[in-house]
Amino acid sequence: MKLKKLDLHGIKHQEVDRMVENFVFLNQADVPLEIVCGNSQRMIDLVIEVLTRVECQEYEQIRFGTVIIRKL
Repeated sequence: MKLKKLDLHGIKHQEVDRMVENFVFLNQADVPLEIVCGNSQRMIDLVIEVLTRVECQEYEQIRFGTVIIRKL
C-alpha cells in the first residue's frame, strides 16, 4: 500500500499552514498520510503546529523530516 504524500521541499514557511491543512482535510479518508518536511526543524515544527490545531489524534515522526499521520 502506497501512502499519499505531501512533500514540502522547496515550499516557503508561510505556505506550510495552508498546504498541510488542505492535504489533511482533502485526504482524511486515506490515512495513513505522509508529510515530508526535510531537514528543517522549523518546517517540522510548523507541520506539528498544524496537526495539533486540527486536532490530529495520532501522528509520529518516523525519521527526521518525515511525519506519518495515523489517525485524525
